[in-house]
Amino acid sequence: MKIFVTGTRGIPDIPGGVESHCQQLYPLIVEKGHQVKLSRRKPYVDSELSEWSGIELVDNFSPKKKSIEAIVHTFIAILEAKRWGADIIHIHAIGPAIMVPFARLLGLKVVITNHGPDYDREKWGHLAKFVLRLGEKLGGIFANEVIVISEVIRKIIRDRCKRESHLIYNGVPIPDKSKKISYIKSLGLEPENYMIAVARFVPEKGLHDLIQAYNKTGLKCKLVIAGDADHLDEYSESLKRSALSNPDIVLTGYITGEPLKQLFSHARIFVLPSYHEGLPISLLEALSYGIQPLVSDIPANLEVGLDSTAYFRCKDVDNLQEQLSNLYDENQSLDKINQRINFVREKYNWSVIADQTVNLYKKLL
Repeated sequence: MKIFVTGTRGIPDIPGGVESHCQQLYPLIVEKGHQVKLSRRKPYVDSELSEWSGIELVDNFSPKKKSIEAIVHTFIAILEAKRWGADIIHIHAIGPAIMVPFARLLGLKVVITNHGPDYDREKWGHLAKFVLRLGEKLGGIFANEVIVISEVIRKIIRDRCKRESHLIYNGVPIPDKSKKISYIKSLGLEPENYMIAVARFVPEKGLHDLIQAYNKTGLKCKLVIAGDADHLDEYSESLKRSALSNPDIVLTGYITGEPLKQLFSHARIFVLPSYHEGLPISLLEALSYGIQPLVSDIPANLEVGLDSTAYFRCKDVDNLQEQLSNLYDENQSLDKINQRINFVREKYNWSVIADQTVNLYKKLL
């Protein structure tokens, strides 16, 4: 099969949940003997690659403007898919999905993956929210097949688009923990004596709540926030100012590879205070290292099925402060750590996810 992929900023090592999803999934599909071509957005690409892990890469124009970049890029990518002679075009996320009718008009067979109701994100204005809802609906109605990554999203598609969809979870590989500590030492951190959050600097990730709660705890451990903003704005700048006012809060910027591996390998607690998620890959990554999680009680996080002590009331800074203090004082047994790792290994296995995706392609063809 010839599979063309769009809807992502690109791979490899470009920050984002959809980007991580594509980076893990498509090399496995190539290993199964299929051709994959993936369209990257030029503003996010800092290396000229024509191929990565067997995937053919093509860098297409997109304006680096959050309101239109996905739609413009997807339009160009669909034309590229048609020229390439794709058997299937796989479009990720509901913003790009607004172009599904155009792809169908060109005679392409279309699979979409709905990664979540992005219109719930606070960064979007009224017009952008309308466009995202329209993308969700047009994609859900006109795509040949729809993949969802959680039961929450499956219900949305059933209610709004009056059709059934295919539940295929996100996945995460089980890593070998890093024994190195050179990077965390360079940040002034001690193993097992810091908590970590990994997120983009946008309002719906709730990092401002985390900073407020952490400042109230008085804990003698550091808070590390790994991430940054795709587009500098007033919120991201104010978040950085707030973090830098406390010397025990460490901002790393976007990191990947060994530095991120070290941070996950030696962290005591992982925190995800978000208001909105599809299925949070950063949480699955943290669980794959066996880290004690603390996450907001939004539907997508609840669906993961963690212990009740791993949740706090969304947007409730006092409850977050209380839970941070309680969890920090708990001893983490090896049994608990291994339970989390095995939970991810069994439920969010990329090899199984690749098989499910290829079987859906074959059914469509």
